[in-house]
Amino acid sequence: MDRYDAAAIEPKWQQEWERAGCFTAKRDAAKPKYYVLEMFPYPSGNLHIGHVRNYAMGDVVARYKLATGHAVLHPMGWDAFGLPAENAAMERGVHPEGWTRENIANMKGQFGRLGLTLDWSREFATCDPDYYGQQQAMFIDFLEKGLVYRKNAVVNWDPVDMTVLANEQVEDGRGWRSGALVERRELTQWFFKISQYSDDLLGALDGLDNWPDKVKSMQRNWIGKSRGLQFGFKLDDAADGFDTIEVYTTRPDTLLGASFVGISADHPLAKSLEGDNPQLAAFNAECRKMGTAEEDMEKAEKRGFDTGLTVTHPLDPDWHLPVFVANFILMDYGTGAIFGCPAHDQRDLEFARKYDLPVISTFQPVAGEHIKPENDGTPYVPPKTETVTYIKLVAGAPEQTGEQAIDAAIAEAERLNIGKGVTKFRLRDWGLSRQRYWGCPIPVVHCDACGVVPEKKENLPVELPKDVSFDRPGNPLDRHDDWRNVPCPSCGADAKRETDTMDTFVDSSWYYARFTSPGAETPTDPEDAAYWMNVDQYIGGVEHAILHLLYSRFFARAMNEADHLPDAAREPFDALFTQGMVTHEIYMTEEDGKKTYYFPHEVTNGKLADGREVKVIPSAKMSKSKRNVVDPVEIIDRFGADTARWFVLSDSPPERDVEWTDAGAEAASKHLARVWRTAMAARDAAETGQGDEDLLREMHKTIHDVTMGVESFGFNAAIARLYAFAATLQKSKAGRKAQVQAARTLAQLMSPMTPHLSEEIWQALGGEGLIATAAWPKADPAMLVEDEVTLPIQVNGKRRDEIRVPKDMPKDQIEAKALASDAVQRSLDGKEPKKVIVVPGKIVNVVV
Repeated sequence: MDRYDAAAIEPKWQQEWERAGCFTAKRDAAKPKYYVLEMFPYPSGNLHIGHVRNYAMGDVVARYKLATGHAVLHPMGWDAFGLPAENAAMERGVHPEGWTRENIANMKGQFGRLGLTLDWSREFATCDPDYYGQQQAMFIDFLEKGLVYRKNAVVNWDPVDMTVLANEQVEDGRGWRSGALVERRELTQWFFKISQYSDDLLGALDGLDNWPDKVKSMQRNWIGKSRGLQFGFKLDDAADGFDTIEVYTTRPDTLLGASFVGISADHPLAKSLEGDNPQLAAFNAECRKMGTAEEDMEKAEKRGFDTGLTVTHPLDPDWHLPVFVANFILMDYGTGAIFGCPAHDQRDLEFARKYDLPVISTFQPVAGEHIKPENDGTPYVPPKTETVTYIKLVAGAPEQTGEQAIDAAIAEAERLNIGKGVTKFRLRDWGLSRQRYWGCPIPVVHCDACGVVPEKKENLPVELPKDVSFDRPGNPLDRHDDWRNVPCPSCGADAKRETDTMDTFVDSSWYYARFTSPGAETPTDPEDAAYWMNVDQYIGGVEHAILHLLYSRFFARAMNEADHLPDAAREPFDALFTQGMVTHEIYMTEEDGKKTYYFPHEVTNGKLADGREVKVIPSAKMSKSKRNVVDPVEIIDRFGADTARWFVLSDSPPERDVEWTDAGAEAASKHLARVWRTAMAARDAAETGQGDEDLLREMHKTIHDVTMGVESFGFNAAIARLYAFAATLQKSKAGRKAQVQAARTLAQLMSPMTPHLSEEIWQALGGEGLIATAAWPKADPAMLVEDEVTLPIQVNGKRRDEIRVPKDMPKDQIEAKALASDAVQRSLDGKEPKKVIVVPGKIVNVVV
């Protein structure tokens, strides 16, 4: 075959791998195990080229570990529950399950064409009753362990989708799907007690050496450990049974800069006062229409309502502060109340200027010019480690760091018995209740006599009913009497099922453990979990750096408490890699203010098929709404899967974004075709030739460099080395045996990236068995030592030739060999050189 035909070759090898069971994971006590896992996808209907990059990275690791003698687990499943399926059901008049299953089938077919080392025998979707039934069993176990509880809570409520939203699902105060303005509502919700592990989750980050520092920093900030002062402001006049307002502050050193006390609209005092004050009731109602996301509250205009109440400053009985209800304070942060210090907080300063409240600086820089905020300057908010000069001192020396002043202020407050030092965490318990159908049912029953009763495990799974209607908004489970009305598992009396379903983050927080034994009749099998856990290499987008990873870490601890995971798996991911995105230009036209976007295949040289020019917007993250997505099936049809894999792995370091271009894909395709021709030329080379040892020495160096590149996730560096070696082989004049050995090795080193092409070369050159199961080549250390060096020869500053000489050859012998060169002799043209300068290991300069 003169030309490599990907369309014919790739399906052939995929069938061979499947027939041989190459990628079926098996426990093997004689082998070290390796568990590589990519964050599993949501079945939206189609893969895009960004998926190819993500899963190709995991595939490189899996193939390399198989070749180095490991028992490898590389599974795949589907994060299948969620609101998009319900939205599709309402929009298209279909059932969420049918839509989801159809998408899974389509995406699985696309995955199959990529030639990935996935063990499909372990496949599951989170909407499978076998999966979510085990999730329900764990919920009951966690309930018994005190890790699940129910309480009233203020939540983000989407009035269109009629469900609770996590803070991350609220964008600019609107629901991420519906676009509706989010409201705050108080609902009875189920919670996982993740806060119980706050200190553990924080401290364990220090041991995650193979996690990106950026991700660990994001998790530390989210957990948010702080030490501060908790104390009470005494109300000057008791109000409805309230005589103090409890406050927690991380900056007690700024107490003498207090300007006002603010409370949340959901604070018990605010609720009590609104009963007799319609204006306050209306203000509180407006506040509750805002979401609970901190970022959105920071952006919103700072508004307040003066309650008319005042409090006495704890350090000065003659100092009285007004009490406001403020729209930027959340009830579930700290105590739901703050004291405002405008001089050292931008949010407080905006509020103080709006309501003409005092601004009082408590410290200033030790040196340099500084415009105080009370003189129209900006808030002074230096790092706590910086030494400042205290103008109004609670305790300690006038010059000290913020940290020292905080400690001194806490000690002083405790000495005066007006407060106490407290360590708090920003991390809140995980609210898991969602008011929608397409999710895992919460396995409890509400009985008038017995209260909330967990379902019996023998009755699990509590399956979702199929006969539901989405003809109107809201949770159809609330309207399904046949499903909802059941006998109490405890007393047998008439009772009702819980109709809330679980947050889909729950589904994705333990799938890594289920993959170790997906057919087990319990959440995990102890022996399988002990063998396969932990995940040795986890790969996924940095957008999941906080919640998904944090919840997964919590679940591993909770599963350990419930005897579903061993102690060693309390931290489930040994190594984490967050890959960059694949980006693409955006193509758009605009008429009468209406923007129309076009897919890349609809645009040629900046024009549509009808000749209209499009506006080209610089590369951005691929988005279906902007239509700048690249369909991998289209790329595979044009060039083959290996081209797609090679390009997304070669063009940029894997942690950085890579821009997809047709030109880049075409260049990758041409290179792979050239590799095929080079390998066939090696097969047909002359029996003997020149430079066998040079070629083999370069081969061993390439083995070393590519191995180092793959092991360090430097895939682009490994590929750059493979480009160079392919060029060396193409130009080589070595004999057939050396060329074939080099070409087979090149195929092996390329096989994690281009498995189909590599198999075809391996077979054509007489390789034994499948390259997918062949042992990884090893570099001969002796061949890595340079005994000889290549020295360029310049005559009057122009390069004329080069010679290869032993590293330790004396200068006079190097000079003699250089002057004996035919090219040098022609340049000398019979003249004697004036000077010959030999720089050992570098160059030979001949001056005429």
